[in-house]
Amino acid sequence: MTPTAKVRTADAGAATAWNAPAEALLTAADGTRVHAVHTPGRTPGRSGSGTVFVVAHGFTGAVERPAVLRAVRVLSHHGAVVVLSFRGHGRSGGLSTVGDREVLDLEAAVAWARSLGYRRIATVGFSLGGAVAVRHAALHGGVAAVAAVSAPARWYYRGTAPMRRLHWVVMRPLGRVVARYGLHTRIDPRDWAEVPLESVAAAGLLGRTPLLVVHGDRDPYFPLDHPRSLHRAAQAAGVDSELWIEPGFGHAENAAGEPLLDRIGARLAARAAAGGATG
Repeated sequence: MTPTAKVRTADAGAATAWNAPAEALLTAADGTRVHAVHTPGRTPGRSGSGTVFVVAHGFTGAVERPAVLRAVRVLSHHGAVVVLSFRGHGRSGGLSTVGDREVLDLEAAVAWARSLGYRRIATVGFSLGGAVAVRHAALHGGVAAVAAVSAPARWYYRGTAPMRRLHWVVMRPLGRVVARYGLHTRIDPRDWAEVPLESVAAAGLLGRTPLLVVHGDRDPYFPLDHPRSLHRAAQAAGVDSELWIEPGFGHAENAAGEPLLDRIGARLAARAAAGGATG
């Protein structure tokens, strides 16, 4: 899982970290190439120093998308940021498995962030990326805090019109053509060999890793039983979990305004700092 770009290891609190590589092509554990970008924190010396946010976008997102860039810019006021494009998205290779093998992509980005010298790693996932972030923390560990924004609690949900459309895109040949050419997302046509661990189950396996669940009461994709299920599952297992139900908030990074992103960054940086170093 080493980047193909030349990477210099640096202490995140030192001046050299501000000259760390801005971009890398990483290799996930299964050989898939993953495009990632590093943005240094804008305010060294604050509580965010030494913390890096690893941002996982939603389905059809990518490093270059304006909403993702906005999230990176706001979060960088609270720490450094590494953002990746999942397989099948943007400049990454491979095909999207819609939440299954994407945990390997996120682990590659987390490993790169650690190689840059950051002591505290917090993952921030939006929608599908939120489910991946929770599963990654449960299966791989090594992160100080997790935020799941607009994340589904379970797979195969089709209770809303947007999710029924998404299932058509993923499951139908014509839908995958639309995704490739209209949404710039390349989807694996094969079914999952084994159903991945659902995020509601993964939330109960986080141990001492705190979880922040953020969801909007205007989310058109996933109703409020999804975030509440995640929060309850985490709490029932003794995980330190917070639930924010945001009035007027829609879905994921496209609807997340700067004030909400700023609050997420501040809270996650504080939680990561309280938990100490990782890795």
